[in-house]
Amino acid sequence: MAQLLLIEDDASVRSALVRALSEHGHAVTSAPNAVDGLRQAIGDRPDLVVLDLGLPDLDGCEVLRMLRAVSSVPVIVATARDDEREMVRVLDAGADDYVVKPFGAGQLDARIRAVLRRGEEGTPADASVRVGGLRMNPRAREATLDGRVLELSPKEFDLLHYLAARAGQVVSKRELLTEVWQVPFGGADKTIDVHVAWLRRKLGETATSPRYLRSVRGSGIKIVDPSR
Repeated sequence: MAQLLLIEDDASVRSALVRALSEHGHAVTSAPNAVDGLRQAIGDRPDLVVLDLGLPDLDGCEVLRMLRAVSSVPVIVATARDDEREMVRVLDAGADDYVVKPFGAGQLDARIRAVLRRGEEGTPADASVRVGGLRMNPRAREATLDGRVLELSPKEFDLLHYLAARAGQVVSKRELLTEVWQVPFGGADKTIDVHVAWLRRKLGETATSPRYLRSVRGSGIKIVDPSR
């Protein structure tokens, strides 16, 4: 049973989600505003936080930044805001997933289980991977490029490692959603685009001048050895 904290100001939405998530087997507490939510998140140490952005006292993205300063608890943002720039801002602030209202309780439960499952998996036992000057050691969760350590978030590492382990192969976004994010239904395609853009920046390339990461129109993404 996962201990969940729901931070949501709409009383009817809050009540419905608490009831639905409880029926899915979770232990759920809730808070109607940012201050109470932060207090509970820090004091009660839940397994995961579901966070609305439109809170009455603080913007949810600011709440996320404050929470990230003191805790690594997984956070799923559940909001009516579907603007891509807002999604980028929230993911950049440290959200683990982003789901747009309206959504079914079953979808939210699946995302919660996927995020928690990734945390439980810990360090994979896969062999190290080499693609050109890129080296990835899953046991140490370390990636280097031409001898320089890359500072990657957990999702960036997982995405890059998944592609590197399949160097030269085109991987579809649907496969990445299923295998890396473990969310096989819609709503997260833009998340992949955002993470690929972050990886390009850290690999010293751009979409117009790619080196390792190549987008294949209509098909997906592949990683290649730029020296070949």
